[in-house]
Amino acid sequence: MKILITGGTGLIGRRLTLLLQKKGHQVVYLSRKKENIKDVIVYKWDISAGYIEPEALENIDYIVHLAGAGIADKRWTEERKQEIIDSRIEPIVLLKKHLQEKNISIKGFISASGISCYGTDTGETRLDEHSLFGDDFLAYCCKLWEEETRNFTPARRTASIRTGVVLSREGGALPKMMLPVKWGVGSPFGDGRQWMSWIHIDDICQLYLQCIEDENINGPFNAVAPAPVRNAAFVATAAKVLKRPLWAPAVPAFVLKLLLGEMSAVLLGGNYIINKRMAEELSFNYQYPELETALQDLLK
Repeated sequence: MKILITGGTGLIGRRLTLLLQKKGHQVVYLSRKKENIKDVIVYKWDISAGYIEPEALENIDYIVHLAGAGIADKRWTEERKQEIIDSRIEPIVLLKKHLQEKNISIKGFISASGISCYGTDTGETRLDEHSLFGDDFLAYCCKLWEEETRNFTPARRTASIRTGVVLSREGGALPKMMLPVKWGVGSPFGDGRQWMSWIHIDDICQLYLQCIEDENINGPFNAVAPAPVRNAAFVATAAKVLKRPLWAPAVPAFVLKLLLGEMSAVLLGGNYIINKRMAEELSFNYQYPELETALQDLLK
C-alpha cells in the first residue's frame, strides 16, 4: 500500500517509515520543505497558503497524521497554545479539502492524539478509552484534534492513537530525562508520585502498523505499555539500568512552576492509563511490556 505521512521526519515518523518499508509498503511525506530522504518521496505543502503539491495525493491508501508543534518546546503563552492547536487541526482540514475537491477516497486516516485528553493530572484514577475528556488546555486540544479526525469523511475509517510518553534513544523525553541520571544527579519531579504511562518506540510503531493493516480497527486507542510507573520509580529504574547513584533530592514543584509556568503541569501531573482496547480487541503483543526491559534496550 501507499501511505502518506505528515510529520514523517519526527520521532515516530522516522521509525514507522522503516517498519512500513520493511513490510513492503511505499511511504511518502508531506513537509514544509523539500528534503532528500532515502527511499521516501517528499512532497511540499504550505498550510497557511492552503497548498499541497498535487502529486502528493495520487494513489494513496492511508494517511498517517503525526504533524504538530512540540508541546514542551516553548513556554505556554496564549499565542503558543493556539499554535499548538492550529498545528494539529489545520493540516487535517487542508487534507480533507484537497481530497474532497479531487473526489479521492482513501482506506483510512490514522492520527496521533495524546493521553492528556483525559487531563494533564488525573491522580490515582484508572482511565481507559471510555473515560471522559479532561477540562484543561491539553485535553481541549486533544478533543478538537480527535473531532477533526472522526470527521475526516474522505476516509472509510479513522483511528486516534492516544500517545503516552514515548521512550526512544533517538529523541523525545528519554534523552533529556536521562542526562541528569547519567551525571549521577537524577531525581524525581515534585513529590515523584505522579504516574507515567509510557510506551517503547517500537511498540507504538507496531500499533500504527496494525491500525493500517487491519481494516476492522477504528476509533481511539490508548498507546501505552501495560505497566505504568510513578515518576520516582522511573528515575530509580533508569539509575539501576545505567548503574548510577541516586542521591539528589527531588526537584521542588515550585521551582518547576517558576521555570516553566503552566507547562510545568506536564512534568508534575500524571495519568494512570489502561490500554483496554489494545489488550482486549487487538490482543496486542508488546515487545517491551515492562519498564526495566525497555530501558535496558534503549540505554544499553
